[in-house]
Formats: sequence, C-alpha cells, structure tokens
Amino acid sequence: MPARFLIVSLLIAGSTWAQAVPGSFAQGAYAVLEKAQCRSCHNTDGVAAGTRLLFPEGEVSPARIEAFGRSLVSLVDRLEPAKSLLLEKPTRRVSHVGGERIQPGSREEEILRAWIGQLTKLSGDQLAAALRYREEEEAGGGGRPVRVELRRLTHSQYNQTVRDLLGDASRPADRFPPEDFVNGFRNQIQAQSLSPILIEAYSNAAERIAQSALRGGDTRGLVGCKPSPLCRTKFVRDFGLRAFRRPLDPGEQKRYEALFASEKEFLAGAQLVIEAMLQSSSFLFRLEETSDPRWKPYATASRLSYALWDTMPDAELFAAAEKGLLAAPKGVESQVRRMLDHPRARQALSEFVGQWLRFDRILTASKDRRKHPSFTRETAVAMTEEAKLFVNDLVWNDRNFMDLFTAPYGYVNGELASIYGVPAPAQEFGKVDFPAASERAGILGQALFLASTAKPDESSPTARGLFVREQFLCQHVPDPPAGVNTNLPPFSADRPQTNRERLSEHVTNPGCAACHSLIDPIGFGFEKFDAVGARRDKFVLNTQGRTREDRGRTVKAWELEIDSTGFVAGVAASQFSSPARLGAVLAQSTQCQECIAKQYFRYTYGRTETVADRPVIRKMTEDFRRSQYRFKELILSLMLSRETPGGTVHAARNHQPR
Repeated sequence: MPARFLIVSLLIAGSTWAQAVPGSFAQGAYAVLEKAQCRSCHNTDGVAAGTRLLFPEGEVSPARIEAFGRSLVSLVDRLEPAKSLLLEKPTRRVSHVGGERIQPGSREEEILRAWIGQLTKLSGDQLAAALRYREEEEAGGGGRPVRVELRRLTHSQYNQTVRDLLGDASRPADRFPPEDFVNGFRNQIQAQSLSPILIEAYSNAAERIAQSALRGGDTRGLVGCKPSPLCRTKFVRDFGLRAFRRPLDPGEQKRYEALFASEKEFLAGAQLVIEAMLQSSSFLFRLEETSDPRWKPYATASRLSYALWDTMPDAELFAAAEKGLLAAPKGVESQVRRMLDHPRARQALSEFVGQWLRFDRILTASKDRRKHPSFTRETAVAMTEEAKLFVNDLVWNDRNFMDLFTAPYGYVNGELASIYGVPAPAQEFGKVDFPAASERAGILGQALFLASTAKPDESSPTARGLFVREQFLCQHVPDPPAGVNTNLPPFSADRPQTNRERLSEHVTNPGCAACHSLIDPIGFGFEKFDAVGARRDKFVLNTQGRTREDRGRTVKAWELEIDSTGFVAGVAASQFSSPARLGAVLAQSTQCQECIAKQYFRYTYGRTETVADRPVIRKMTEDFRRSQYRFKELILSLMLSRETPGGTVHAARNHQPR
C-alpha cells in the first residue's frame, strides 16, 4: 500500500507518539519524519534527491519501510549518536536547506533519538543488509514495471497520422479541446481520458476527413483497384493495416467488408469504412504492448514510429514488422538509426522541446505595453524559433547536448537582436555570438526562458528559480501551504526596493522559507535581465528613468543597484551571478544530466518514472555520458531498453483493442 495510507492506518489503529512500539520504525520515527514533511524534498524528484535520505516510493510494504528505517544508519554517528545528521539536520542544529522540521526538545525529537539508539546497535549481517538497501533501491526496489497496452493519440499525433494515412494536411486536431499539461507534458497517460466533447470532435473530424479523402473520386489512389468484391476485401485489409497499425483479425475484416457493402456506390462504401475506422479505438489508441504474437512486431513498429516520428509507421517499418526484423535488438537499432535520419524525426523532437521548454507560456504571455512596447506575438514566436533552431543544431549535428547551457551564441532575427543589443544578422535567425559582457549563454541566456518566466511588467526570481528546479533538475518543489499569502508587498515611493529586497519576506516567514529558499536564490542570478530578457544594469522602478513633468504631475524614477548573486541549494559549488555561470554549473551537474534523460523518458512513455524504472534511467544517463552527451544516443538507449532483457515494459490496460 502507499506509504501515506500505511501511516494513516497505523494512527487510526490506535498508535500514538507516546505509545510507539519499541523497535518499530513505521510506528515511530517514520511517522515523525512523515509528519515533518521530509518526504516532500527527500524523494527522487525532490530537491534533496542527491542526499543519502530518500524515502521509498511506489507500492510500499511494511517490510520495505522497516528496511528503509535501518538504512538510515548511514546518517548516524555511532560514536556520538547526538551528533548524527539524522537528528541534527531536521532540528536545524546544523545547516539544513529545508529549515527546522522537528522542534528541538519535542516529543518527536525524543522518538527520533530513540530510533537512532536502535540503529547504533546494528552489527554483522543486520548492518550489512542495512547498508545494501540503497543499492537494492537503485536496482528497482523489487518494484514491477508499469504496463500500458494502449495510449491515445495526442493531438499532434492525430494530425500527423491523418496526414500520412490520407494525405489530409488540414490539422483537424487543432480544433479539438486543448490538452492539459501534466507532469510537464501534454501526452501523459493519466490525462488521456475521452470526454464527451472530445468524442464528438473525433466523430465530426472523421466525417470531414473521409469526405475529403474521396471527394472527386479516388484521385489519391487510396482504393487502388477497380470496383469489385475482391477490391473491397483488399481495401479493407490494406487500409485497415495502416489505420490500426496492425493486421485486422478475421472478425474485423468481415465487419468492415459488410459495412462497405452496405453502400450501393463503391466509393461511398470506401468513405464509410474510412469514417468508421477513424472513430475506432484501434485508430484513436495506439498499441504499445500485446501478448498476441501476431501483433507484437506491429506494436513495436507503432511504438518506435510515435516515439521518433510522432506519427504512424511508414512502409519500411511495416515491412520490418511483417518480416520479423523487429524481434531482436539489432533489428530495432537499425530501424531507429534509419528513422533518426528522416526529416520527420526533427518535427517530432521539436514537439518534445516545445513542451519541455514550455513554448506555450511565451506564446500566451502578455507584457506591459508601456514598459515593453516592442513585445508582440511575432516577438514571442521568434523566441520559440530561436530555441528550436538552437536545440536542433545540438541534436542533429551531433554536438555535446550539455552545450544547451553553455553555448555563447543564439539564432537571432531583427526583433531578438534589439532585445539582445547585438547587430541584426544578414539573414533571419542567423547565428550570432553573444558579447562576453552580456553574460548570456545557452538556453538560460535566451529570451524564451527569461521572458516566459517573468511577469508582464517585471522579472520574477521565483518563477525563474522554479523553472530551473523543475525542468532542468527534475526536482519538484512543494506547493505553498493552504492559506499562505503569496502576494509581495507593492512597490512604494516611500521605500523603493529591488525584487530581492521585496522577496526577503520569503526568507523571514516560516511558511514561505522552506520552499522559497530553494528557488528564489536561483532566480536572483537572473536579475540583470528584465521581463522580455533585455539586459539592465540598474533596477529601475519607473520606466521613464528620470524625474520629469508629466501632465502636471512629477514622476520620479529610482535606479537601484542589482545584486545578482545566486546559488543552487543542494548542488555543490553552485554560486553564480549570470545565466552563463549557472549554465556552466548545470552542464557539469550529474543531476542535470540525469534530468535530461528523465524528461525524455517521461515524454516518450507518457508518465513519470517509477522505482522499477531506475535501472533504465541510469542506463540512459550512462549511455548519454559515454557518448559525450549526444542526444541521438540517448534516444537510442531508451528505444533499446524495451527490447533488451531486463528492460522496462511500459504503458495501463489489460485488454486488446477492438
């Protein structure tokens, strides 16, 4: 059962702090640590993921909880138990990023001390087993891989599939209800339910697409044979294979032939079959896994095509499935490398990049026109285009992908040149080196990041720090407690303050400090860049910049010194004062390198990783490093993880599509 339910059940059963069972971790110290919310940071996605204290995740048995408790011996000073980090950190007797979590002298501290006393007595096989716990967790913790047999086509995949299946380039899914971001992406399984509105949209789209496909006759060769019963059979079989991405079973073949024959006009029958198939779950959901040996190679082909191309398999991939060439890792690797060389792979990767870097935020952003009159929709699009070109160059030209954070150049058009303070290149989105004095480098120095993590009129250290934590370190920062006032004090003429000074409230308020101490110090390092990403040397509280007469009123401006020093709590030697310097820190960070693997895993598999996925994530990261951070090798590693013994099987239904 999940850990939180175990704790609740123990408490309901009558367990209290005072009645804790001697020697029981679950009923004593574990409950104390849970109450102190240590888990919120000490998990694989938490800001303390790199520490020796990591709570077990997934399905947690009582035995596993006790094993976790004994593993905490690594945080115990066996000679001087009172100086153990397990005690000193949460009581903040020594520096602790999470602040004081357990009050010194409290009953909770007494329970924790008692458990530390138990740990000092471990010896021999018990001690050895306790120290092996972390290694066993890294190997998957005994967890079972998640199985998902079907995944719904995303709107992007729907558009590309009807284009390649029927030649329809109208992008019908752009008119479907919008997809929500979950876990940082729009393709997550848990958000792929079928609402009545979406079902109706599928029905309307199928009718329009089918009509368009055969309007004016079979000009596209979809039927490809002269009208006859044999042609009817052939069309249903051939089109069904491509639409469902697998062969039809005899029952399906018979039903669709009967539907075809229900229309007197031959092309009308073909149109009816197309319309029906486009509304079938076998079209709308793609096969990820199957126990049916007839369909297994087609499931592999579909999985590869939607991961690498964001669309259905091509003729060569279908042929490889039919010939059994996808049954071995070598056959899969051959197809992956071929597919990565195809232009479709670029389009598919851009879909991942756009969601990972949250292009949607800048494309829907508004900026204060008085302060930033030059910011337009075209400016926002230019910011996404620069990031897209930048990442494409790193991936498809086999560059070191960690240059994502350190490259001293960008791809600039006239609007971006104005923001960056550089000459406009001779051609749109030409490669331009950033002047050293600009302190820009990589994605963190580009306008996309700086503008999308800012407010309409001002920068936002909190939003920028949070983005770095979540997108580039894969660390989840807990939401603010209920009822906490998140509004900052307004700018005041009596007391002009910089953003850093206004945000000092986050440090002094205990309800804010625990989380904001993890994100604000990162954001402060970007304070020399305003709400659209332009550099500034002073913090100006009035955009006019000087005292002047304005319609009879005196308008005053304050120019304040900017302290842009920052650091990343939990990352060694991470002090910085510019995007360029933080980029260098992240590029060398093992947490950041692993996060890139995790983000691609989450996007490709449509879910967050579980304990059982740890070996796959670790192997991906190792292959990434071994290749000198070539992103294509990261992709290949993930694709092969499903075809290799011990690889994780992904994807949440236990029935075959109909």
